Amino acid sequence: MKNYNQAFGFYLPTKLVYEIGAIKNKLASEIKVLNTDTVTIVTDKGVIGAGLLKNVEAALNEKKITYNIFDGVEPNPSTDTCYQCAETAKAISAGAFIAVGGGSPMDVAKTAAILMTNGGNLDKYEGVDKFEKDPLPILAIPTTAGTGSEVTPFAVITIRARNYKMTIVSYRFLPKVAFLDPTVLTSIPPHIAASCGMDALTHAIESYTNLVASPFTDAFGAEAIRLIGKYLRAFVANRADMEAAGAMCVASNLAGIAFGIARLGNVHAMAHPLSGFFNVPHGVANAIILTKVMEYNMLADHGKYKRIAALMGEDVSGLSDLEAAPIAIEAVQNLADDVGIPKTLTEVGVKKDKIEEMAKDAMLSGNVKINPRMSTLKDIINLYLSAM
Repeated sequence: MKNYNQAFGFYLPTKLVYEIGAIKNKLASEIKVLNTDTVTIVTDKGVIGAGLLKNVEAALNEKKITYNIFDGVEPNPSTDTCYQCAETAKAISAGAFIAVGGGSPMDVAKTAAILMTNGGNLDKYEGVDKFEKDPLPILAIPTTAGTGSEVTPFAVITIRARNYKMTIVSYRFLPKVAFLDPTVLTSIPPHIAASCGMDALTHAIESYTNLVASPFTDAFGAEAIRLIGKYLRAFVANRADMEAAGAMCVASNLAGIAFGIARLGNVHAMAHPLSGFFNVPHGVANAIILTKVMEYNMLADHGKYKRIAALMGEDVSGLSDLEAAPIAIEAVQNLADDVGIPKTLTEVGVKKDKIEEMAKDAMLSGNVKINPRMSTLKDIINLYLSAM
């Protein structure tokens, strides 16, 4: 197995708490461990509108923990939003952040946590560990089953003036504790459940098939693929299905652990410019591109596509790796279709005249370098065109 030909490591400093009612039962005590009683909650208006802060606020009020709320997080958050969040935290001299929501509030919390201790301009922190002082601690409460941001050392922030998504990387801003509470997922709309679920599947598949996958990340990624293949349809149909919600909550986290270590591939490299140029929701961008990139990468497959097909519930016994590979792609596309993902980039407002510019941005991503099949600018352009 080629994974044993290279060195690998594993590190996850985040404490995971999976429990129905985890917020009510455990949140306040975990804040006390951080030796602070003043926190800023980072979230968005959708989370507030869904009533998902009620249990958080009740837990804080019961233990007399002082807090304020920054709810200005938008999809594909910008640097300006991060600066505003930090100013909100400074107003009460917050000692920690609680990120409540999907990947966007968590990314804003991570970057605001850097600003609180380091100050300066976020642009200079792009890359790996470019800041000097440790950020403020973060507690994470994911309200979607998709991003896995509670266990990933990445913050993706948009520089609006350049239509550019930069990535800040550090294990030092990983949340100290992540609360996986499936009851939090019950109020999300079905289209959000679908796009986030396909985002998690993309994380799992890309981290499972790329050039730096290891036996450890394979274990996490494979189980995430299995759970999503089995439960995403049921979860989209009924978010109050606790078995499906719990499975998706865990699947998202497992996929996050896998790609937090092994990283991703061409799908994510291409998805970020789609959000930067056309504000396409990240999960939708991933889901539309995923099977196109899988088809492109099939030439570099060493048997993992057959395993993906089996994990997705397909019977591939007796088939060769080559025969089984297209079945994996078909299974992924069938799942995307069943949960209502748009089929083309054209449907979500993408214009062909920006493809070359987006492709150039995509080529700047480190994910292209670890994609299982080598890719040129022309290849990325053709992949965008194939998804139109």
